[in-house]
Amino acid sequence: MFDPQDKIRRPFFQRHAQSVVRWFFRMFILLFRTRVDGMERFPRMGPVLVCSNHQSNLDPLILGCAIPRPVNYLAKKQLFSFGPLGWFFGWNDVIALDRDSGLGGIKETLKRLKRKELIIMFPEGTRSLDGEMRKVKSGFCVLVRKSKVPIMPVAIAGAFEALPRKSLLPNFSATLQVSFGEAIQPEEYGDLSEEELTSLVEEKIKECFAKARLLHGRCHESRHSLRESSAL
Repeated sequence: MFDPQDKIRRPFFQRHAQSVVRWFFRMFILLFRTRVDGMERFPRMGPVLVCSNHQSNLDPLILGCAIPRPVNYLAKKQLFSFGPLGWFFGWNDVIALDRDSGLGGIKETLKRLKRKELIIMFPEGTRSLDGEMRKVKSGFCVLVRKSKVPIMPVAIAGAFEALPRKSLLPNFSATLQVSFGEAIQPEEYGDLSEEELTSLVEEKIKECFAKARLLHGRCHESRHSLRESSAL
């Protein structure tokens, strides 16, 4: 079970709004064939900073459905100015990230981590152009240093095929694979420099990505073999 305080300390409106949103998106994600590996490693209570690769606009939905706890998202402040999208972000308690100020969103993020909540980040900074991992940026380090919370590496495979960066419509024939790694504890990174910490997180996400790709490939092979058998 997750920490009850994750539920109690969230405002009533946002808590129930996210439950409705999670239900809706879970129905949407079910249109894809989705598999999750390593869920037993996920911390069931306490603050966690989830760091994932970023293949598609589907990634937040996929992780929000895969993670068995209420989640918090970060989004560029500029996106809040787009009518329905801004309303949706506010309704779902999304944290506005002001990249120009360098500090925008950090205080609120730290506040939620202090409340033992969970934050999802995509430290590559933007979606992949080709499905491959981009270099991890060090911007997350300030949150880690100040909060001293476990870092949960995770990777998604198949999201790029499901909804590439330049595509408007999803490909529902795609399959999705989510793979969680082992949480990196504060005592493991406490003495690391910013560069070393960034490299460690990048390495762990890459390990998850390699595992996700392997399982994703096996799933494709199984489906292909099943089609051939059916054709016979």
